[in-house]
Amino acid sequence: MAILQSFGAAETVTGSCHLLRLQNGIKVLVDCGLFQGYAEDRNHDPFGFEPEDIDFLLITHGHLDHVGRIPKLVKEGFKGTIVTHSSTMDLAEIVMLDSAKLMKESYKISFKKAQRRGEEDSVPKPLYTESDVKSVFNLPTIFTSYDEKIDLGNDISVNFKNAGHILDSAIIELFFEENNTAKKVVFSGDLGNNDELVTPLPDIIEDADSLLIESTYGDRNHKGVKESDEELRQVILETFAKKGNVLIPSFAIERTQEILCLLKQMYYEGELPECKVFLDSPMAIRATEVYKKYHEELNEKCNEFLERDGTIFDFPYLNYTSKVEDSKKINEIKSHCIIIAGAGMCNGGRILQHFKHRLWNERNALVFVGYQVEGTLGRYIVDGAKSIKLYGEEIVIKAKVHTINGFSAHADQNGLIEWMGKFKKLDNIFIVHGERDKQEIFQQEIERRLNKKSHIVKHGEKIGI
Repeated sequence: MAILQSFGAAETVTGSCHLLRLQNGIKVLVDCGLFQGYAEDRNHDPFGFEPEDIDFLLITHGHLDHVGRIPKLVKEGFKGTIVTHSSTMDLAEIVMLDSAKLMKESYKISFKKAQRRGEEDSVPKPLYTESDVKSVFNLPTIFTSYDEKIDLGNDISVNFKNAGHILDSAIIELFFEENNTAKKVVFSGDLGNNDELVTPLPDIIEDADSLLIESTYGDRNHKGVKESDEELRQVILETFAKKGNVLIPSFAIERTQEILCLLKQMYYEGELPECKVFLDSPMAIRATEVYKKYHEELNEKCNEFLERDGTIFDFPYLNYTSKVEDSKKINEIKSHCIIIAGAGMCNGGRILQHFKHRLWNERNALVFVGYQVEGTLGRYIVDGAKSIKLYGEEIVIKAKVHTINGFSAHADQNGLIEWMGKFKKLDNIFIVHGERDKQEIFQQEIERRLNKKSHIVKHGEKIGI
């Protein structure tokens, strides 16, 4: 019997890492992501398996919580074959190099502080370096396309379907034989929102012996995209009427591109007041270039933009600020600017500098457009913090805080249930990638609406499938 174990995204949202040990001895790993928020200390823990024993690494998509521990995996002995989309590897390279850079900077700061205390030996080394990231790209890699069934040998094959989450994100169908019986396991990856602004809708899957389903928003439903568009428009109008500015902490991949498309649409429809829009994130700028490169994988609306004016995302108000000096100049602008900056959960990046300069001013607005993991600064603010500490200084929060979850690249409860409801055959359901309390609500809804039992996966738990 094949054994499934999750060594990440089990009763938590981040750190996706699922291992399938087949009866014939082949070991397949699906994703190897970084833990974030309260769970981030777990990144230094052993994997729970031997990296050199892994035969195949299948990557669903290029977000940090799905690819962020791959350099550690390689550093500790993984020499198997990677299977994914070429665009996913392009995005993963940006994400992993940025992660290595941030780890290096964080280590330097922590080491200096520890030196002054005489405790430098207590500071853990960075999880990996930029050199470790580059080693990932020396491994044998099979680049696939959607609906291209790939034979991995030993009666194992894999097929990638569109998950609709970010550029070329995948639902993975894994086929294998045991005791002359064909089996199929489906890994949902992160499923996209049906109101997605940039990527196509998720593909329908009709059968599986076992399904690993994400549950990020398993406890709630999003507002509609039109309602969310209007909410953002009203925030912008009201903030500009007060001569303020709008801050948007945004994930570099997908959420940024969605917001750019929305603002561009508002501009052409005459609904965006004259202003300056800054994409103040080198990582997001690089990711946007990858999106442009693979534009044929985006939805019809994006390609209409491209055909009409030769660019998907650019419009007259938009400014890209790659250089630090250009980013600093934004501070000189008193009003009527929209600042899109990383990190999406406010746990680093240039958004913190903008917090320092603008969060204390009641004329400004702060708009969250993505999920905030427990233990992150973003979650702390969303939960009602009155002030935050930045760079040794207490910053009071007087800017108006808004959360617009309709822009989420994750399916909500209805979306997840409706997608699962289209299976004609679905024997076993395993819930991953969610906070425990939300998973319990989702589990109840699965039973109520689909009349099916499901199991919430625990970290390292052995599950026979």
